[in-house]
Amino acid sequence: MSELPGIVVTGASGRMGQMLIQTVRASDKVRLVGAVERPGHDWIGQDVGSAMGGAAAGLSVTDDALEVFAKAQAILDFTAPAATVEFAALAAQARAVHVIGTTGLSDADLKKLNAASHHAVIIRAGNMSLGVNLLVKLAKLTAAALDEDFDIEIVEAHHNRKVDAPSGTALMLGEAAAEGRGVSLRDVSDRGRDGLTGARKRGDIGFVSIRGGDIVGEHDVVFAAAGERVILRHIATDRSLFAKGALRAALWGQDRKPGEYDMFDVLGL
Repeated sequence: MSELPGIVVTGASGRMGQMLIQTVRASDKVRLVGAVERPGHDWIGQDVGSAMGGAAAGLSVTDDALEVFAKAQAILDFTAPAATVEFAALAAQARAVHVIGTTGLSDADLKKLNAASHHAVIIRAGNMSLGVNLLVKLAKLTAAALDEDFDIEIVEAHHNRKVDAPSGTALMLGEAAAEGRGVSLRDVSDRGRDGLTGARKRGDIGFVSIRGGDIVGEHDVVFAAAGERVILRHIATDRSLFAKGALRAALWGQDRKPGEYDMFDVLGL
């Protein structure tokens, strides 16, 4: 049997699920040992390669996450909050590294993930790309260097099927900017403007979400003052960069102590 780490991909039929499967199958460092979908999904029981419109992979899609998690060293999970919380408990039982790209998690969800991290490695990030994580660092440094004469606005754009807003990456950037200013994002976040809202409150961090077409992901952090603007930008044009980052995280997490980690840990930032 191969000594390469076994990988399970959840949400196999989704855009990211399929990209993750392609990335794992193309890698010479890991092997695909499971593809999971929700009960009742059309793909259940089908060969995952055939279901994706390609050659057979010799591996059937299943709704029994516990069975395939037991065979895995890592789980790649870009699904939905409720599913991710359930998968975290199962991954902890299997002592498998749980790489989470799911966004929209509530405080209650995060507490459950924290409990699971006492037994297994959890690596969670709103974005798995190197460029975005560098942008987060730059946002913090810039916010620390510029005072409240510079208003901070975070503008994000994604495809029309994305279900949460602001994006997880936008929130990462907002948290970084707030940390740079020494404030809590919860206290300064401005997410909704409609009608006669009044003048912008000094020190707020604003969010704007754009949804349209097949936009993979675009994020701007705008620092705007009288007479000048500083704009930090990241544009993703290929979803594979997130999949490659997730796979890198899965490999990094092997033999780590149980706990919660992020892409800053993985990338040494």
